[in-house]
Amino acid sequence: MKAYIIFSGTGPILILTTYSELETPPLVEKLKHKGIVKFIAYEVPVETVRRIYGVPFEVIATDLESSEDLRVLDFNGHHIFSRFSLSDLGEPIKYGD
Repeated sequence: MKAYIIFSGTGPILILTTYSELETPPLVEKLKHKGIVKFIAYEVPVETVRRIYGVPFEVIATDLESSEDLRVLDFNGHHIFSRFSLSDLGEPIKYGD
């Protein structure tokens, strides 16, 4: 499982996914279906996300065990920004033109 903060035109979201890479075509299609066609994303450590989100993380992670998919864990930009330090983010993953 991987976790990403994705910055798009509608603001940041935090997702969990079982896909091995963010730019995997089926995952990109799922993001497009959610209206996300261009984004800048950062992978965040799953254990950090688990520690911060606790039970909601566990519920979503359990749901993802049975399929290759993604789930939005948080869509509140203020909440995401207050939980993660931008200085801790690594190299950005850019998608779109």
